[in-house]
Amino acid sequence: MLEIDREREREREREREREREREREREREREREREGKREREGKRERERERERERERERESMCVCERERGREREREREREREREREREREREREVQEGGCPLYSP
Repeated sequence: MLEIDREREREREREREREREREREREREREREREGKREREGKRERERERERERERERESMCVCERERGREREREREREREREREREREREREVQEGGCPLYSP
């Protein structure tokens, strides 16, 4: 009888330890989520700061400089769009199995 009681107590202790481990894992997961949130917020804040800096630069320019800056920004956006289109085209070629870079 005493041995049975000791075994039951050991089993309860093992279960308590498993529960503590599960709680520690939940806490680690919550911490990872908080860290990710902090990183995303920091990234957003840096982007807002860059935008404020660009706005300050635009305000300090004369009209012709502002227009040239806008044109450069439009050109960069067009280049990014061309790159995205090239990437989509490469993806289509790979999907169709006819990518010229990998053909024998």
